[in-house]
Amino acid sequence: MATGLKLMRAIRVFEFGGPEVLKLQSDVAVPTPKDHQVLIKVHACGVNPVETYIRSGTHKIKPLLPYTPGSDVAGVIEAVGDNASTFKKGDRVFTTSTISGGYAEYALAADHTVYPLPEKLDFKQGAAIGIPYFTAYRALLHSARVKAGESVLVHGASGGVGLAVCQIARAYGLKVLGTAGTGEGQNIVLQNGAHEVFNHREHNYIDKIKKSVGEKGIDVIIEMLANVNLNNDLNLLSRGGRVIVVGSRGPIEINPRDTMTKESSIIGVALYSSTKEEFRQYAAALQAGMEIGWLKPVIGSQYSLEKVAQAHENIIHSSGATGKMILLLE
Repeated sequence: MATGLKLMRAIRVFEFGGPEVLKLQSDVAVPTPKDHQVLIKVHACGVNPVETYIRSGTHKIKPLLPYTPGSDVAGVIEAVGDNASTFKKGDRVFTTSTISGGYAEYALAADHTVYPLPEKLDFKQGAAIGIPYFTAYRALLHSARVKAGESVLVHGASGGVGLAVCQIARAYGLKVLGTAGTGEGQNIVLQNGAHEVFNHREHNYIDKIKKSVGEKGIDVIIEMLANVNLNNDLNLLSRGGRVIVVGSRGPIEINPRDTMTKESSIIGVALYSSTKEEFRQYAAALQAGMEIGWLKPVIGSQYSLEKVAQAHENIIHSSGATGKMILLLE
């Protein structure tokens, strides 16, 4: 081992596969920031479902092996590369992407993917902003083009993205309906912007939603599990209504005729189709939300680096998620 080289603990993936391919190593070299890059001492990192798909090798993004997963870190600037003048050592920040991976004690990031973290939010909350809030904002404002006064149903509202959608939608003047699968989840959804909440484990919950919204139907549905819910969604929509597909875990059969009478749309959303300019725009809106106080991430289960395989298992297989799953590195 080269002397003088600073080492860190990090998760490394040497082959695609199940959660067991996530290997904790304690002799990984701390990267050095180059032009327009910063090095962040990571305090917390968000765990997102997409990271499990990438790890399994089933996602269209296939990183070169070995790699370290994780894009949403929060921490403190440790070092700054050339021309990364926005930040200085000691600044509290969060990211929407990393170069070297976030499941690690230090992470390298391009300066345009790094944002200041206000004092009123802690590092756990900082690590819960990236993918969930930027995806939620893109889904509502860019893909659905929501207008104040419209109704939105957040189908699966108690997880990281769902709660972000509820908070943003409420701040932007929408009528917000949510679903969750547990009593605790339903309460959290109501506390974070929803006007009404329904239990999607009840067999007749769709009828309850229909009764609540009446003849008109729902203008926008933000859908976290399209392979289960898309059929029902199409029947709940208003004229010109749109389903925004944020998550799906398999195929589903639908009747395209359901889109014809209402002239409704099914629109997919992928955060990483956003341009740099769009990221800047979303960041400006979300930064305002942090300052005003409507953007308040809700933290769910927390894991150490040692327990990362369990985290990947649980984010996919344990139902009734409440809040955002986080890895703690402090």
